[in-house]
Amino acid sequence: MGDFSVAPSRNKTAPFGPFRSAVSPYFCGFNPVYRIPFILEVLSELLCIIPTYNEQENIEAIAVAVLELEAGFDLLIVDDGSPDGTATLVKRLQSRYPGRLHLMERAGKQGLGTAYIAGFRWALSHSYQYVFEMDADFSHDPKDLPRLWEACAVQGADVSIGSRYSQGVNVVNWPMGRVLLSYFASKYVRFITGIPVHDTTAGLVCYQRAVLERIDFEKIKFVGYAFQIEMKFKAWRKGFALSEVSVIFTDRRKGQSKMSKRIIREAIFGVLQLKWSSFWDPQSAQRA
Repeated sequence: MGDFSVAPSRNKTAPFGPFRSAVSPYFCGFNPVYRIPFILEVLSELLCIIPTYNEQENIEAIAVAVLELEAGFDLLIVDDGSPDGTATLVKRLQSRYPGRLHLMERAGKQGLGTAYIAGFRWALSHSYQYVFEMDADFSHDPKDLPRLWEACAVQGADVSIGSRYSQGVNVVNWPMGRVLLSYFASKYVRFITGIPVHDTTAGLVCYQRAVLERIDFEKIKFVGYAFQIEMKFKAWRKGFALSEVSVIFTDRRKGQSKMSKRIIREAIFGVLQLKWSSFWDPQSAQRA
């Protein structure tokens, strides 16, 4: 799976954010003299996963932006052997956020989907209850993460999606051709699959733990942006509730886009394969 630069135990003295204090199960025990509740351990229930490849221009700023949110997110960077030294910058930053900033280093560029799956497995093994996907380049605003959490923890969604298209088209600094390609790609996916989501390729997502526990990662086929479609589709087919939270997507200002013709082809033709295979997929049974 890769090597971790930080031991899995997390910071026990981190300050409470509103989510930590609201949902933490670690308020247990009483002072034997004054009968006052005390804290045995403080663990975040929120993990944001950011896959990286050659993101040295963005990684420090995006990591700080996530980790300084009042909610108290932990952060896992999954780096695919970036030759520009992205992982080295993360390691330097870890001492500032002991036990909260984690690094998984993998050998070579293995794709977005496998990076997230590796992160999901790690999150499940470390008892996180809400797991988030986000890009490293500030196309997703870290300040939207608590809004996605609220959609799940307060409003009852199992999967919340930071949507560019649920209320019009909220995209900044993209050329018109790319906006149209992305917009109509989501329309195409919705038409073929029937999934009630306007932005099916969105990469800003929150999953409740129960969703990830029900999905067989060994059967995930796609590694590019079609991975985002596949995860949402499988969650929906299992009966989980999907909710869209309107966000503004801003194109990256630094670094290189990872979009390629191969990724586009995978998304277009993969949708047909995904719909076809779902007819014989026993995992598509609705949630009990």
